[in-house]
Amino acid sequence: MFELDNWTEIFQTIKKNKLRTFLTGFSIAWGIFMLIILLASGNGLKNGVTSAFGNRAKNSMELWPRSTSMPYKGNPNNRNIRFDQKDIDLILQQLDEVDKLSAKISFWNTANYNFESISCSFDGVYPSQGYISGLKIVSKNGRFINDIDMNNHRKVAVINKRLQEVLFKNEDPVGKTMIVNQIGFTVIGVFEEDSWGNDARAYVPFTTAQLLFHKGWGIGSIAITLKGLNTTEENKAFEKKIRTKLAALHQFDPNDDSAIGIWNMLENYMQTMGIFAGINIFVLVIGVGTLIAGVVGVSNIMLITVRERTREFGIRKALGATPFSILQSILMESILITSIFGYVGMVAGIGLSEVINFFMESANQNSEDFVIFKNPTVDVSIALGATILMIISGAIAGYFPARKAVKITAVEAMRAE
Repeated sequence: MFELDNWTEIFQTIKKNKLRTFLTGFSIAWGIFMLIILLASGNGLKNGVTSAFGNRAKNSMELWPRSTSMPYKGNPNNRNIRFDQKDIDLILQQLDEVDKLSAKISFWNTANYNFESISCSFDGVYPSQGYISGLKIVSKNGRFINDIDMNNHRKVAVINKRLQEVLFKNEDPVGKTMIVNQIGFTVIGVFEEDSWGNDARAYVPFTTAQLLFHKGWGIGSIAITLKGLNTTEENKAFEKKIRTKLAALHQFDPNDDSAIGIWNMLENYMQTMGIFAGINIFVLVIGVGTLIAGVVGVSNIMLITVRERTREFGIRKALGATPFSILQSILMESILITSIFGYVGMVAGIGLSEVINFFMESANQNSEDFVIFKNPTVDVSIALGATILMIISGAIAGYFPARKAVKITAVEAMRAE
């Protein structure tokens, strides 16, 4: 297969038909190029939209109490619903779909350190809130709230970078104490999170916040993560289930959507992924169609090549050439053209997507605005796989004309015009 004579013959054939070879190769390169660009564009749109979900757990749900909008079993409408420990116990004990849970109470107060002060929002949370919210601890020796902090009602706080900048300037805040309402809180970490604002924020243990600022009672909201829900239908069924159980606990109509507020991130995420699954199918159909057009072009050119070289094949057969040697030369020519131009199309597609990504990252690196198009690149393995598939298809496309050529007898071939 690697005989020099075979390759010399192939390159001579290509040299004699430069324009035809180029146009055939261009259709192959264009097919690979367009497939990669379409896939990269789909990925860019998907990455941009999904980035709006941030680092928060995609399987999360948040619930908060509101007021009823209809009377129920003797209870009037406009009745305020309040969460407490019974709600947590119900969710953890009666709902197997719940994985992690964090209750939250929020309040505003002034944080002080030395001569600096700033108005700050405080959230009393469970340790699992760090995972649910997708928090990233950026301080060198910092950490998030843990179970020991909760159980011992420790006066510790995890602050964001804005609060660090104002209160502690260039100092490392970990281990230092800030004053909140004449109570000292030791800073145990600095975090980053996805946020649209630039407010000073801090997390403290839920039990500490409840005891010191909420008179030991009440819950502002409950955040949970879910497991075992794989479809939007299952997700909607769970949402109805949890609303029904809370309605029975608080004695309001299960159909009263105003009584409990629910933000279902998992449902939104599933719906978004469903849309992009459809987009990916559309992109693949268009891309595969473009590839097929390139394969058809290769097949047509091979048919023309076989027809033009019919007399040559007849003479070679008469001189003792085997059918396999003729078949081999045609297949090698088809594979060579497909490989070279397929690789060119792959490199061009990946190169263009990387250039676009570079300029987009440069333009958006200092921007906090929502970006609808982000990282429009395609995995190299996918691009390489598409190219290999194109080469295999090119070999198949060349096989049928080659098989036709080897079936012609030497006499018939030499008689051909």
